[in-house]
Amino acid sequence: MSGLDLSALRRWPDVEAPNLVAVDAADRLLVDTAAAGLAASRPGSVAVLGDGFGALTLGALALGAREVRVHQDPLLSERALAANAERLGLAGFASFDLVPELVTDASLVLLRLPKSLDQLDEWAAVIAEHAAPDVTVLAAGMVKHMTLAQNEVLGRWFGAVQAGLARQKARVLTATVTAASTGGRVAAAGGISRPSSRERGLDTPASQATRPSVGAGFWPRSAFIDPPGVTVSAHGGVFAGASLDIGTRFLLEHLADANPDARTAIDLGCGTGIIAATLAKARPELRVHATDQSAAAVASARETMQLNGVVDRVTVVRDDALASLPDASAELIVLNPPFHSGTMVTADVGIRLITDAARVLAPGGELRVVFNSHLRYQPTLRRLVGETRQVARNSKFTITSSLKR
Repeated sequence: MSGLDLSALRRWPDVEAPNLVAVDAADRLLVDTAAAGLAASRPGSVAVLGDGFGALTLGALALGAREVRVHQDPLLSERALAANAERLGLAGFASFDLVPELVTDASLVLLRLPKSLDQLDEWAAVIAEHAAPDVTVLAAGMVKHMTLAQNEVLGRWFGAVQAGLARQKARVLTATVTAASTGGRVAAAGGISRPSSRERGLDTPASQATRPSVGAGFWPRSAFIDPPGVTVSAHGGVFAGASLDIGTRFLLEHLADANPDARTAIDLGCGTGIIAATLAKARPELRVHATDQSAAAVASARETMQLNGVVDRVTVVRDDALASLPDASAELIVLNPPFHSGTMVTADVGIRLITDAARVLAPGGELRVVFNSHLRYQPTLRRLVGETRQVARNSKFTITSSLKR
């Protein structure tokens, strides 16, 4: 591959561990499959979505692509790509949010299949509406994480989907536009033809959720969640979508007494912003800082604050944990830590968030955490933060309160 050794890529500054890799067989297969198209591509005609740590983008550049546009939902993936590119002396790419400019007139799109079908659907919608009419989408994944539903999502937007031969337990799907496609292609009259919600198998009762008009696209979705009496907005890649996951629901049931004298609070790993919005609505004196490294989460949370009329009291930031905040600056931090990095189960992500929360908490401040009980974060909380007590526990989750020493 033009001398580029993908094994030289690192995950840093994301969590690094023996069971966490920067490049896998699906990355390698996808780059190899795209080699001829990349070599023949014109400047600005290649886009990449879901690149983990730079293998797809840097692989494309090494094979002759120029002016590659890339979207990575996690902030740490963006930073890992930049760090790997600098270390390897490669340039010629630009990072984008999930906006039309990411794929405008792109004729070749390389895509790592995400875990979420909703995220795949939103990505496919943007590509189908804004890429070149003859766009080819090459979408790769590890076979154990692939499902026929992914083929169906791509097929509805593009028309034809062909599965390639598996290699090292990885596979590439090739999606191309057909005349019979029911996907979001620009029709001759200038309109957009999209599959209905029922055709897409994503119907939600009107009492539970609403969608923008067809002209505005299917994303984001919104729903009123009661309790806690919050309207939530959700883009495709955000955890739990326009609903309330059971861990956050349990935490909200035990949040009213969290540091009642606090004037500043942080929703760390905010997702759609349900916790931040609930705190802001229940406690008008509170100023809330909501942070997440996911671009989809931050976009969702900002829209959630607008829908609930608390934009003036909640700041939403895309950040690496709490890197933008000074030490000892918060009186209350609320956290529902993830325990996955991509498809791998790991407690390292939660520990990383707890470590930064300990730094940002002011003396006497409270960190309230909900976590899957099997993770047993209590010793870590006592060591990094201070005195820790169990607030509540059910068959799956534990809620703790830790006071900064």
